[in-house]
Amino acid sequence: MTISSSLNAGVSGLSANASRLASISDNIANSSTRGYKRVQTDFHSMVLSNSGGTYSAGGVRTTNVRLIDERGPLVSTNNATDIAVRGRGMLPVASITEVEAGANPSMMLTTTGSFRTDSNGYLSTESGLVLMGWPALADGSVPDAARDTDDALEPIHVDLNRLSAEPTTEISLTANLPADETDVGASGDPLEQVVLYYDNMGNAEELTITYTPNVATPPATSGTNEWTIEIVDSATGAANIGEYTLTFDDSSTTGGSLASVATVTGGAYDATAGSVTINVAGGPVEINIGAIGGNTGMSQLGDEFVPGTTTKDGNAVGSFVSVEINESGEVIAEYDSGDTKVIYKVPLADVSNVNGMRALDSQTYMPTDESGDFYLWDAGDGPTGEILGYAQEESAVDVATELTDMIQTQRAYSSNAKVIQTVDEMLQETTNIKR
Repeated sequence: MTISSSLNAGVSGLSANASRLASISDNIANSSTRGYKRVQTDFHSMVLSNSGGTYSAGGVRTTNVRLIDERGPLVSTNNATDIAVRGRGMLPVASITEVEAGANPSMMLTTTGSFRTDSNGYLSTESGLVLMGWPALADGSVPDAARDTDDALEPIHVDLNRLSAEPTTEISLTANLPADETDVGASGDPLEQVVLYYDNMGNAEELTITYTPNVATPPATSGTNEWTIEIVDSATGAANIGEYTLTFDDSSTTGGSLASVATVTGGAYDATAGSVTINVAGGPVEINIGAIGGNTGMSQLGDEFVPGTTTKDGNAVGSFVSVEINESGEVIAEYDSGDTKVIYKVPLADVSNVNGMRALDSQTYMPTDESGDFYLWDAGDGPTGEILGYAQEESAVDVATELTDMIQTQRAYSSNAKVIQTVDEMLQETTNIKR
């Protein structure tokens, strides 16, 4: 009897709209949850076969889909390790419980998180998620790893008590030497310049550079334009670790620039780089003194000795201060000495069908057969976007839309209830036929 199918259809309508209300209530409850992806309830009609001019109501069923590919707006924060993905791709994370238990943690994926170093140094969230990445080598480079597996990923751990020191390997030396000091009758007094550098243990040492003019003697009528440079390292006492003879040009076009550099002791002069390499106690240091005929480095002009600005790399011993993550996913540790080190690199995972992943707690997801296998990209490569620090992703829920859907759901539920009430009255009339 078709009246029974009407009753079943009304019941299925109540169930379907109750399911939709559940998803709406979940969406509204998480309207302020960072990175939350809203759930959409889809209705599907059920058609039964009919014959003899009668029609049997099939009713309705629902399916719920979490729209993981819908991204919420990005908002700025004041925490460097609040991160979000701008564009496609997801961040690999793991459970802090699994990490601290020493187990091999299962990789989960998320699109945003407020990460901070905990008491053990793990970069984690308040909800217990640890950011994962590939560990970097001592020089900051990241070795190649398989991109279709998470075997090489590690929970990001920052050694809060680790000190950092960077030895000096390059120095750019600038100074102007007085041209008249090589003339006949000049005093010939040496000039001195001291340059600070850091050895391989982070200790501050000094290079004392002495410039001695080669004074012209009669019957010469002009200066020799020639100087001897001696370099002494404080780490090795008074030992001379480099000596060079510099000759300057006195022509009208390139006057004052280097004309030649002759090596007495120490590393040979590299005319292409305009530098010499000396061996200090902590290792080799390249000193740039300028190219032949160039306008940087050493010069000989006027009658005054002017030590110029000296630039160098390297840092003293420093303590850990903070950690940041740049757009390419590099995790950078910063020290109070000004030194920075790349310690990890965070990739972005991508799957073919994002909405096919399984949703877990704390806005995390896991790949499934329906989503397809994941692939780990460098941020900004392939289809993936960038990783933004000082940012988080807001909930993808529009409360106004959800409230509108709630009104529609309420009316639909009431209508289905009315169908059941009407069927009940009709069945009552049927039973009243025989009294």
